[in-house]
Amino acid sequence: MSDARSPAQIEADIITRREQLAVVLDEIGVRVHPKTIIGDAKAKAAEAVDRTAGRAFVAVNRSVSDVRAQFVTEDGAPRLERVVPAALVAVGVVGLLVVSARRRRK
Repeated sequence: MSDARSPAQIEADIITRREQLAVVLDEIGVRVHPKTIIGDAKAKAAEAVDRTAGRAFVAVNRSVSDVRAQFVTEDGAPRLERVVPAALVAVGVVGLLVVSARRRRK
């Protein structure tokens, strides 16, 4: 077996390698371009915000469901033994705020 190549084959290989190198250099140029870097950073930041907002939504939704379960039965009926005391506490707090606001005005 002879590995000898003709000058035309060598020249064709050089041309092919040059074209491949040009493609690679173009890709590198696009990747390191400031607009590409900024766009990638923005996309990563937006993804992080979306992920954080999604987690926050899930956590809040879970908390609301847990609180709701304390005041409503599974079939949707209010649990009066828990609603009435909570309502009385809320009325008491509002009453204290009103009295406090009136005292500040005087």
